[in-house]
Amino acid sequence: MTALFDAIRRSGFRRGPRRIFAGIGGGIAQKLGISVWVARLLVLISFLLPVLGVGAYVVVWLLTPWQDDSIPLERALGGRNGQDQR
Repeated sequence: MTALFDAIRRSGFRRGPRRIFAGIGGGIAQKLGISVWVARLLVLISFLLPVLGVGAYVVVWLLTPWQDDSIPLERALGGRNGQDQR
């Protein structure tokens, strides 16, 4: 599992620093170079898809690193807490 979490960190995708809820929209906006409001609108529109939109959001929320590199799923599994840098 450590290799998976390290690969996620290397992707460069992070939760946005200007977050409203979980920072997923901000992270998408930052990575794609689009307006944060456009990214948030796309996330909200995805919620209209039965199960897929919300399910995908939960998976992304569990796997997306915070600004300090900690990953919620990894922390829940008792792994690195983000403060222990490589």
